[in-house]
Amino acid sequence: MNEKSNKKREWVKTAAIVFLSVLLVLTFFSNTIMNYSLPEVATQYVESSSITAKIRGNGVVESGDPYSVKLKTTGDSNATGVYEVQSVEVRKGDTVQKGDALCYLASSENTEMKALRKQWEDKVRDVEVRVVEGTLSSSVLSHVRSGNLASMTTYQNQIKDKDAEIERLKNELQEAKDTLQAWQDQKGGKVSTTKEKKKLDEAKAAYDEVNDVVEAAKADIEGWEKEIEENNRKKQDYEDGKQNADGTPAVTLEEYNAAIQNNTILENRIQKKKDEIAADEAKLPDLKKALDKAQKAYDNKANDKAEDIEDEISDWTKEVEKREERLTEAKESKERMVDDLKVEQEFAKLQEEMAEQQGESVDGMVTAPVSGSIIDVNVKSGEDTPGNGVLFTIQPEGKGYTMQFSVTNEQAKRLSVGDQAELVNSWRYDDVSVTLSSIKPDKEDPSQKKMLTFDVTGSVTAGQSLNVSVGQKSANYDLTVPNSAIREDNNGKFILTLETKSTPLGNRYIATRVDVEVLASDDNRSAISAPLYGYEYVITTSTAPVEAGKQVRLANN
Repeated sequence: MNEKSNKKREWVKTAAIVFLSVLLVLTFFSNTIMNYSLPEVATQYVESSSITAKIRGNGVVESGDPYSVKLKTTGDSNATGVYEVQSVEVRKGDTVQKGDALCYLASSENTEMKALRKQWEDKVRDVEVRVVEGTLSSSVLSHVRSGNLASMTTYQNQIKDKDAEIERLKNELQEAKDTLQAWQDQKGGKVSTTKEKKKLDEAKAAYDEVNDVVEAAKADIEGWEKEIEENNRKKQDYEDGKQNADGTPAVTLEEYNAAIQNNTILENRIQKKKDEIAADEAKLPDLKKALDKAQKAYDNKANDKAEDIEDEISDWTKEVEKREERLTEAKESKERMVDDLKVEQEFAKLQEEMAEQQGESVDGMVTAPVSGSIIDVNVKSGEDTPGNGVLFTIQPEGKGYTMQFSVTNEQAKRLSVGDQAELVNSWRYDDVSVTLSSIKPDKEDPSQKKMLTFDVTGSVTAGQSLNVSVGQKSANYDLTVPNSAIREDNNGKFILTLETKSTPLGNRYIATRVDVEVLASDDNRSAISAPLYGYEYVITTSTAPVEAGKQVRLANN
């Protein structure tokens, strides 16, 4: 009997231990089990960064108002207006002035003119060889091929500019050498902070000057406000009829009127002074940044080590070599300019001789009726002119070009007609200007896209491809988040930040709504205004819908 009773107690004891163990395990892992039922979210820091709200695109330049140059018959025996072309003087893309020769007809030139033209062609071939050899610039070849020779003044100005560039490069080279010598002098010695200390003192003086003006202005206002209080006391005494001990009025009418007048003057003075304070206080943040920057530069320089000096010596040695190379290249460039000038002078003389002979063969010369750029050439040397009479197509000077490309509706919202576009690799273009002229639905996808049309002016040709960016300039913002973090409902735009709550079983993460105002956006991030410190986690994506106040789990848990 006792044995059965003992076995029963052992079984109860074992069952109790198993139950408590299971309960303990479920308790410890309850947080993990619950997490698997929560939405999984990915997060990023709210951080400061720059926003470049620019739209980039590529378009092909098209002619705005082309001019067709046609062959005009003169009523002679060749009534069809078809002539043999002896030579073509321009190529597609060339720029011409009104009256420039475009082509010559074989039947109209005399023997002397043909000889001069042969001489011209021989000289052009010589120029081609010298350009390949590198002794002449390619621009000379372009000029002589088109017959649009640069003026003496143009070359003189270019050589003058090159002389100025050479002088500047000499100065820059000397500065680099001086800097290198200064670092070499400091090698093994104490680093000099004189320059940084001077800048620090200047920055502190600039900040203190404005700050002192603000404090003095505030003191002035305080004094004027006390005067107003005294005037108000006089006004009140007069209005209350207060009298002195001898029965005379404590405040006379003249004093009462003077108090009113003085208050008006003082109030205007205070308002003006407050405006001045506001203007000066607006300068203080930038001055403080400059002061902090100078302080940091001073501290960094004061803490420089010997190895930093060695690095500077190495860097400036390389910089001296680079500047010597640039100076050598500039001198060689000037020499080519002088050679270019001599060659174009030879062609100019030959051009004058051809012009003298041209009077006898003017009917055989087709000239440009307007100034502009050649966008199409329909004639070839040795062949007949086309039957339709259109020899060349010219983009008139000043008429301009256009280009188009498509963007999304969201991108188009950031743009306005009149926005000035920036050229990618703008160094390749001298005077090209691209301006947004219209924003219209894209005919291929009118519900989702907009077609941007730009006016293009400057040194471009029809068919040329341009890469541009248009929109707001890059700006720094204290608070930026990924675009995927921005949400919107009937109450406006907001983000969900991650709030951490500690519990005995671990951390819990709660989604918290923060209303925001979007200040600027680009393709990746948005700048916001919100009551944040700048280091919060913001939810960017989730595996299920997330509501404010609800618990979530992190993607890396």
